[in-house]
Amino acid sequence: MGSAEQRISLIEPDTTTQGLLNNHTEKHFTAGDIVRDIIIGVSDGLTVPFALAAGLSGANATSSIVLTAGIEEVAAGAISMGLGGYLAAKSEADHYDRELRREQEEIIAVPETEAAEVAEILAQYGVEEHEYTPVANALRKNPQAWLDFMMKFELGLEKPDPRRALHSAFTIAVAYILGGAVPLLPYIFIPKASDAVVISVVVSLFALLVFGFAKGYFTGNKSIRSALETALIGAIASAAAFGLAKAFHP
Repeated sequence: MGSAEQRISLIEPDTTTQGLLNNHTEKHFTAGDIVRDIIIGVSDGLTVPFALAAGLSGANATSSIVLTAGIEEVAAGAISMGLGGYLAAKSEADHYDRELRREQEEIIAVPETEAAEVAEILAQYGVEEHEYTPVANALRKNPQAWLDFMMKFELGLEKPDPRRALHSAFTIAVAYILGGAVPLLPYIFIPKASDAVVISVVVSLFALLVFGFAKGYFTGNKSIRSALETALIGAIASAAAFGLAKAFHP
């Protein structure tokens, strides 16, 4: 056995380690919901109008017709996608509220059962009985903390932002409009659709590559692979639309 000072040194960090700990600042990405909404909006906004414009160009439509149809599609798509985002976020909030009420009732009606569930949860993390018993007792003295614990660790639910539904709808709709504007821009400046579609393809594929790269970066996936996959999906969609249009309108 070493001295008391030696034993303490095994627990306390040395000066260098303490300095690193003091200088250490954790950085966590906290805008996941916003990024997800942007990805949904831009992804569809780039792909669907891109395929539509290519298909109409393949059907020998004029640039004005392509542009008119494209603007109508972008407007309808933005409204539809925004409404979908709103309903999804609203459903998530409603689900949380239902589970919250149910958990509140169980804590009041069957506290012993809920306390046993706390013990089971902590045991899954390797906490021993003599360690989790005081924790369970402490939670029973604080009903709100107990409720928050059960919602998070038993049900895996986080309290949603009450403004999440409106924010989601707005973000997805705006992202869809911005994405949809990219493949349509060439048709504004080039009156001949057969020429405009070439520029539209180049611009859209470049935008899909950039978007895919950014999506991979923010979601923690391989950026290059994400860029290539995103561009490939857009290329396949537009090629299919263009090919079908040519088949029916040679």
